[in-house]
Amino acid sequence: MIRLTGISCFLFALISFVSCQTDEEIKRQKYITEGILVFKNNCANCHQNKGEGLAALYPPIAGSDYLANKKSVICLIRYGQSGPIVVNGKPYNRPMPGQPQLSDLEIAEVITYMYNQWGNETKLTGVKEVTPVLNECKR
Repeated sequence: MIRLTGISCFLFALISFVSCQTDEEIKRQKYITEGILVFKNNCANCHQNKGEGLAALYPPIAGSDYLANKKSVICLIRYGQSGPIVVNGKPYNRPMPGQPQLSDLEIAEVITYMYNQWGNETKLTGVKEVTPVLNECKR
């Protein structure tokens, strides 16, 4: 007879939950985890850790209408932008430096994180989706 203690029950439930995740969900979670690091190291200084932006200087990502065009956001991360921009009806006019040092994979990871965190998505944006977009917007 096997007796399950509280810890054993918890471990059994955890293993059951993890084993029920699809490979795609595990990959999405990995992208999100890596995307958090990419965001904190490359984006959070201006857009802040919670994506709320910085006053009138840098636009928010959280709740941003700018997220509606994912291709544009992907290009913006790699190549940056200068000139005026309107986010949620509010004008901003600070240049955003591009991040050419980021690999296509890192951009896919940060896009997956941003859109799962603030863009009402629950899916993976893979490198196979990001690379063709970056090739289209290459300057």
